[in-house]
Amino acid sequence: MSEESAVEPGAPGDDDAVADAQAAIDEARRRVAEAPAEVVVVNHVMGPYELAAIHLSAEQPDLVSAALAIDAVACLVEGLGDRLGEEATTMRDALANIRMAFVEIKGRTAASSS
Repeated sequence: MSEESAVEPGAPGDDDAVADAQAAIDEARRRVAEAPAEVVVVNHVMGPYELAAIHLSAEQPDLVSAALAIDAVACLVEGLGDRLGEEATTMRDALANIRMAFVEIKGRTAASSS
């Protein structure tokens, strides 16, 4: 950012930037509030699922971190069950698949270290 385009705190452009940022936050909150809760939760389940997959697919798999992420997915999927709505079955299948991948990779890791 050049010195000419930088807005100093308290300068007239600073208020516009704050108002724009607040408007963006308000819009994001509105969109989240309009979405069914189960849709938002299912989207968030995918975060720890992807984290587990990343740790499992590393050159040197991090089984401890993968297990933690898988357990987090399980807490949500098993704990909430059918309250996850239409995607409940898909989430149970995803959990089963990542658990199977974990067992397979753990077995390969153990076999290669023996």
